[in-house]
Amino acid sequence: MRKLLVGAVATAIVSIAVGIVIAHPTTAQQAAKKVEADSVVAPRLTVADSGQLKGPKQPIFFRHDVHAGQYKIQCQYCHYSVNYASEPGIPSLQTCMGCHLAVGGSDSTHRAEIKKLRDAWNQKQPVEWVRIHQIAKHAHFPHMRHLKAMGPNACGTCHGDVTRMPQVFKVNNVNNMGFCISCHVERKVSRDCAVCHY
Repeated sequence: MRKLLVGAVATAIVSIAVGIVIAHPTTAQQAAKKVEADSVVAPRLTVADSGQLKGPKQPIFFRHDVHAGQYKIQCQYCHYSVNYASEPGIPSLQTCMGCHLAVGGSDSTHRAEIKKLRDAWNQKQPVEWVRIHQIAKHAHFPHMRHLKAMGPNACGTCHGDVTRMPQVFKVNNVNNMGFCISCHVERKVSRDCAVCHY
């Protein structure tokens, strides 16, 4: 009888403890919920879907919504030259392979696109990406100055929210002087011609 009473009390204590843990999540559990609620989950798409998306079809279906959105990789991680050069440049295969030597993809579509990347790497052939944003040759847009003035999240000002773009497309007409002037007026910075035309 005593064993039954001790067992019942122990069960009650365990039940109360579990109830407290469930009712009052730990800091780690609370942080996980916040991250989950803030996370962008990229939709499942295949290469066949890329033809119906905005923007030009690329030789590799590179998903900005997966890399920058779902996995929250900062723009400057891949476009590292943007911090010290006027041109952000296309990331080198070496940058991509820094992750994709180990990361093989979570489904067959991702694996097929990563295989294209690895094949280019092994054959020492560059990927011929289709350019999306281009400034007129007579104008200069020093990316590093804009990042310094506006911060690391400035990219979306011109390029839009690429964290939600399965395939990058032109959001703003960055080749239109009016777009740039409007931005300078809004931020109360110089509109002198020599700022961009030199």
